[in-house]
Formats: sequence, structure tokens, C-alpha cells
Amino acid sequence: MINDTSNKNRDTARHLPQIVSPVGPWVTRGASGYNESVRRRCLLLLPAAYGWSAESAAAVRGRLLAGPPPALETADGRRVVIDGDEQVRGVLADKRVIGSDFEVVGRRDANGVFQAAPIHENPLFVHRGGKRLYVTYWCDICAIRTRTPGVCWCCQEDTELDLRDRKD
Repeated sequence: MINDTSNKNRDTARHLPQIVSPVGPWVTRGASGYNESVRRRCLLLLPAAYGWSAESAAAVRGRLLAGPPPALETADGRRVVIDGDEQVRGVLADKRVIGSDFEVVGRRDANGVFQAAPIHENPLFVHRGGKRLYVTYWCDICAIRTRTPGVCWCCQEDTELDLRDRKD
């Protein structure tokens, strides 16, 4: 019985994808057979295709003003209009953060509007007590953390603003 299992594993191993390419040991192939170095290069170019790059990423900080459209009033008195995806807009409209010392990470578009990075990149912060805090929302009943205000998807109770010094 043991020998049958080991033979079965040996047959399975024979059908696994090739790890080292015939081109050379420096080029590897994944399970799908695509060249990993080509895949990595494509992933590096993906942000540039959408207009995002390390050079264009920036942050703007100031007092969050109620919209529409929501804006930040910077320390030098400028008004910077902020926009983003639906979840970012939800946070920007939350009365619990309006008026706070707020920071948004993103980039300025061609129209002069500061576009916040997508919510999954954690682009929104509140500065309080000398700390830069992530904007999150917490449901005490279900112990569920979200990045946008609203009702908990589990119990349908309102989530509470929970400013955190870590991303958890």
C-alpha cells in the first residue's frame, strides 16, 4: 500500500511544470508556463499605463471642508478640491472627519482636482496629537473593520470612526 502511494506521487511530480527554462537557469517559468521575468516587467508597467507613478504620487494636507465638492484648506490658505472612488467620497462626506487636520495621498489630475488613491491603498489620514492616523471604521458588535463609513454588512448597525496608528 505504501509503495502505491509513493508511485502515485512520483507520477504526479513528472507532470508538474518545468521550473528552469531551457533558455537558462536565470529565467524561470511559473505554473502557467509564462516567463516570470516578462510577467514582472509587465506588472511594473501597469501603474504607468493608468498614469500612476512614484513621481506623480503626492500628498496634500489641510483642514477638511464639507462639499460638494469636498476640499482641503491648506496651511497657506489654498483650497484644494478632492475626489476619488466611491469609498473615498464616502469618507470625505463623513461628518465625523469634516473639520479635522486631514491628509490625502494621490495625485493632481489635468483639471487641478486632487484625485485620492484607491481606498484599498489607505490614502486617507487624520493628524491628531502629533500622530498620523489611518481612517478606519469599526463595528463593535461583529468586530469588523472597514475603510468606509456606513452600516456593518453583517449586523446592519452603524460603524464607528476608529482612527488607527497601524493599517491592521
